[in-house]
Amino acid sequence: MTTMETESSIVITGISGNLGRLLTGKLYNLYRIVGIDARPFRGKPKDVVHYQVDVRSRKAEDVFRKQNVKSVIHLGLIHRPDPDLSRYREWNVRGTIKLLEYCQKFKVSKVVLVSTAYVYGANPSNSSFLSEDAPLLGSEGYPEMGALIEWDMHAQSFFWKHPEIETVILRPVHILGPHVRNAPSNYLRLKNPPVFWGFDPMVQVVHEEDFIQAIRLSLEPGRRGVYNIVGPGEVPLSVVLKELDHTPIRVPHFLAKPLLKRLWGLRLSRFPPGELPHLQFPCMVDGKRALDELGFQPKYDLRQTIRSVLD
Repeated sequence: MTTMETESSIVITGISGNLGRLLTGKLYNLYRIVGIDARPFRGKPKDVVHYQVDVRSRKAEDVFRKQNVKSVIHLGLIHRPDPDLSRYREWNVRGTIKLLEYCQKFKVSKVVLVSTAYVYGANPSNSSFLSEDAPLLGSEGYPEMGALIEWDMHAQSFFWKHPEIETVILRPVHILGPHVRNAPSNYLRLKNPPVFWGFDPMVQVVHEEDFIQAIRLSLEPGRRGVYNIVGPGEVPLSVVLKELDHTPIRVPHFLAKPLLKRLWGLRLSRFPPGELPHLQFPCMVDGKRALDELGFQPKYDLRQTIRSVLD
């Protein structure tokens, strides 16, 4: 990937988000980038084409009809759950189904779909490191995660039904970085984050720049499959908070869930109660397949990755 590909386009959905803008900055000198996002794209490079449309709309299909689309990178998911499960599911699942229909209809050759390691679920019975073949149990006690699991299952079905399309499904661990505003990074930015008495789960994190590199590797010809994307190692949550010089507030877990569930239902909290098991139990995944088949190795060490939330 050292020369500009002017004959074909890469479509990036969700291009206006923080991760989409970061990815665009890394790719637009290498490829012709076409973005689809209903939000405006602040600071758009002049050579990038942006269609401010809903991916489910006829106008989004027209993008594929008019452009010579060879690859799609789908970042247009809502990873932050919403109390309105029907809206959350409609956007994630129906939006992706429509997108994959466009890919099939217009003979796109490469599709990169970004899922999350959250789909495995944090559970006390988890094995040490979960492979890509492990069951997706993330919706147990976390109904909002059900839409992402359904999305992931649709992506896997598309992978098997359409071998003519090189489909890559990435399941990253917690992504951290100065541009990322997800639930884990927002939690780690709290000076006094809540933790549970008697629990100190092991956690895995990956730097945003390393994850961008994983996406770039996925675009290489011949790459297809499901891949866990992990960072430079694993560490107890207490060590992460100590590295950030945070002072956690210890609370009993049996009090936190009903209180947070109430606040979540009233839309007074942005932290869904289904996230609480991640403060209790591990969700550790194995990244060996990405190393062996994609050649992915994180460049940022653990300290750099953790401290990137402070940049």
